[in-house]
Amino acid sequence: MARTVEHLCTERKLGVPARRTCLAIAALWFTSIALATDESVTTNVSTFSPTTLEAYLQQAQSANPELMALEARSRAAEQVVPQAASLPDPKLQWTYFVEPVQTRTGPQKSVFTLSQRFPWFGKLGNSKKSASAEAEASWHTFQSRQLTLMRSVSIGFFEYGFLGRAIDLTRENRDWLLALEPVIEEKVKAGGDINPLLRLKVEIGKVDDALQSLKQRRRVESARLSELLALADDTLLPWPEWDAPAVVALDAPSLARAVENDNPELHVLTQKVDSAKARREVARRESYPDITAGLNYIQLGDPVVNPGTPDAGKDPWGVTVAVNIPLFLKRNKAAKTEATFTQTSFERQYDQKLNELQAELRSSLALLEDAHRRLLLYGEELLGLAEQAVENSRTSYVGGRTGILEVIDSERSLLELQLLYWRAASDAWQQRVTIQTLANQPISLTSETAANDEDQ
Repeated sequence: MARTVEHLCTERKLGVPARRTCLAIAALWFTSIALATDESVTTNVSTFSPTTLEAYLQQAQSANPELMALEARSRAAEQVVPQAASLPDPKLQWTYFVEPVQTRTGPQKSVFTLSQRFPWFGKLGNSKKSASAEAEASWHTFQSRQLTLMRSVSIGFFEYGFLGRAIDLTRENRDWLLALEPVIEEKVKAGGDINPLLRLKVEIGKVDDALQSLKQRRRVESARLSELLALADDTLLPWPEWDAPAVVALDAPSLARAVENDNPELHVLTQKVDSAKARREVARRESYPDITAGLNYIQLGDPVVNPGTPDAGKDPWGVTVAVNIPLFLKRNKAAKTEATFTQTSFERQYDQKLNELQAELRSSLALLEDAHRRLLLYGEELLGLAEQAVENSRTSYVGGRTGILEVIDSERSLLELQLLYWRAASDAWQQRVTIQTLANQPISLTSETAANDEDQ
């Protein structure tokens, strides 16, 4: 599926709600996200080389097989509309008399009958409305899956990015401990206590074990992302380019309104309700007869018996009108009742889905607020103190004023705080993407654009 979302929006004949949602998704997919560079690409990575979130989303958009299937299904549903709005095919009937029927004007050899059935007023119109609503619902289902895929890819992207930061930080911690090992060995050779060396080796072993586990986890996360990106390559994806987000406030009321007005899952159910309403009208009109109009043409043979009769040998023709008799009222009543209950079912599903989406929005906003709190706590307060403590402990150990345990503890505390900081950064990005897809509109990524959320 090489076409972009914008191309799909312009080439399809969509209703106003569908076009609005489609264009919102187009902006959603191709909004550039300003992220800082992480590191150079490692060796033995996948042939998929882009490392930005935008590139990941474009890859998923263009290659995911499920999206292709849903797009094809949506296009198939569009073709049902002209079928539902069309009259039944006319019927041409030919009757041949094996034994010609002798009449006053000549023997009847064959009869040609052309007839056309016309459904009762409103049946075709409401059938078209129902099919159009189903086509719109199918299109919104396609859009909903786009948003779901975007969320999954984005969450995987930032989870994978956090893993890259964790590996780098853990490797740096291990390398520094390894660099400290010769210093302690020299002290042991000079007659110092061997216990600090043993403790250091234990710590190095624990850190190295954590590093190996993180490397194995990279294979898992890379495989999950590759599946979403429809990549057959089983090698590792390159590390993403990302950085911690700015802490900005989001307008919760406007986001709640956007969820109610623009979420494609709700549009699907709205169109299902409209389709059921139209089907109910069709069922109601089934109690009225359809009208069939026709034309008969009778072919006569030579008037051998009464050649002198007026109009002898002249082929007669006539018009016919027929109506069907809707005798089976129970069937029609059952069809109307079925459509009514179907409509009620979709209306209740809409209410339930709206409650679920609003609850998910509130949950994501709360989680985002907590992630912002942690970013400020670790980034502006604790990390600076931990770095200063590490520097002091290193200097004190070299000068013989402290033991190796204090150095190890300070290094371990710094690593934990660094990981917590980047964990909060990844969580913040993931919740922003979740909110963005729920509201089906570009999310504000900077303080300058945050104030424009309600206008969008």
